[in-house]
Amino acid sequence: MARILIVEDEARIASFVAKGLRAEGHLATIAGDGPTGLDHALSGDFDLMVLDIGLPGMDGFELLDQLRSQGSRMPVIVLTARDSVTDTVSALEGGADDYMPKPFRFAELIARIRLRLRQSQPGDGGAAARDEVLEAAGVRLDVRTRRATVGDKQVDLSAREFTLAEIFMLNAGRVLSREQLLDHVWGFDFDPGSNVVDVYVGYLRRKFGADSIATVRGMGYRFNT
Repeated sequence: MARILIVEDEARIASFVAKGLRAEGHLATIAGDGPTGLDHALSGDFDLMVLDIGLPGMDGFELLDQLRSQGSRMPVIVLTARDSVTDTVSALEGGADDYMPKPFRFAELIARIRLRLRQSQPGDGGAAARDEVLEAAGVRLDVRTRRATVGDKQVDLSAREFTLAEIFMLNAGRVLSREQLLDHVWGFDFDPGSNVVDVYVGYLRRKFGADSIATVRGMGYRFNT
């Protein structure tokens, strides 16, 4: 169970997200404006924040800037109707951990929340999960700017490909089952018997190199170190 802060001024959306989170077993609190959201975020009472950009009193960019400038490392997922590349980059470079445009599928939001909560946990993998740049098998992944490079060449990844690559590289050298990858990346929004994981692994191999991801028969996949 996580304590999640929803900073959203559209009551219908805030209520929808809060209801869904509570059904998943989380505690959800809603703040309808920027200043109130910042006060709650700085209280230390929350594990993650879902943040809208177009807020009254203080927009999401300013809230995020003040939150990070005061030392908070709480995971933040930006959820907004602003879906331009400029806004996406501004949010991520301003300290957001993830970005989802409206309209969105709740199952995908839940999957991203699970991922960010796991990455923020202390213990096994915690410190590495908070690294802003991941490197393995000749691949360099900047999780803040969402850029991937192989050697000196930048590689374009879709949002889903990037999330899958991030999971692999956070666990480089470890075998991950198809079920684990579905849970982390798709939130079991697909039939566990689906071949969607295999398809996306194929996409990454074509972009990162055939030897970057090994198939471990009967178990899953391993991103090579």
